[in-house]
Amino acid sequence: MAAGRAVRDVVRVAAVGDIHLGPDCSGLLRPAFETLPECADVLLLAGDLTRHGTVAEAEVVAEEVRDLGVPVVAVLGNHDYDADQEAGVTRTLEAAGVAVLEGRAARLTVGEHTVGIAGVKGFCGGFAGRSAGEFGEPEMKAFVRTTRLAADGLRHALAGLAADGCRVRIALTHFSPVPDTLAGEPLEIYPFLGSYLLAEAIDAAGADLAVHGHAHLGAEHGTTAGGVRVRNVAQPVIDQAFALYDLPLDRLSEPLPASGRVPEASST
Repeated sequence: MAAGRAVRDVVRVAAVGDIHLGPDCSGLLRPAFETLPECADVLLLAGDLTRHGTVAEAEVVAEEVRDLGVPVVAVLGNHDYDADQEAGVTRTLEAAGVAVLEGRAARLTVGEHTVGIAGVKGFCGGFAGRSAGEFGEPEMKAFVRTTRLAADGLRHALAGLAADGCRVRIALTHFSPVPDTLAGEPLEIYPFLGSYLLAEAIDAAGADLAVHGHAHLGAEHGTTAGGVRVRNVAQPVIDQAFALYDLPLDRLSEPLPASGRVPEASST
């Protein structure tokens, strides 16, 4: 897919998660989203797009983002799985032109450069020093295995983008890869808001920006141990229809290293 145009040598990323749309939300975000061709090259949706994960709710989301004039790339969130209709939710969004990722990557062209977005929902487990292990009861092993497999999918998708020579790589998840962006949430629920395995995958394969949602009471800014900038774009955190991040291409090295990323020049 191709984005419309680049602003000089900058990739302009719009992102939001946790919009939780339902039948009473028709047209709620559309006016803001229709401004995207003026300010962004891509819209990233970081999961929890619906309230209960029904196809009817997904149809509302689909109409909000249909034919916006910029590519739309999404991952699902835990709310989008609640009704066990995630396959239908995915089909509904894809029918509206949204690239819904789970262990896969989307590629788009901005100016003369290829931008890649690797996406997974992610899962729980906690962070370094305070995390669950894949040990013990079958239930615990399955719980942590879910996160590990998601992280493996993210790593594989990012590595594929690197192998393809993508100029800019972005990791898109619903669950958080770092505890930094959870600041403000009760410490007791940190293990249910994300996992360090996602950050390890991002640092191992390399990215220029990581975007997630899920933590409604968290903070916007964080960083992985490898220096990748992380942004929590849950709508209650950014308090607007979407956040904007500029990735200046002239400040990115080529080929992209696995760490030492250059942050966006500005964000609003």
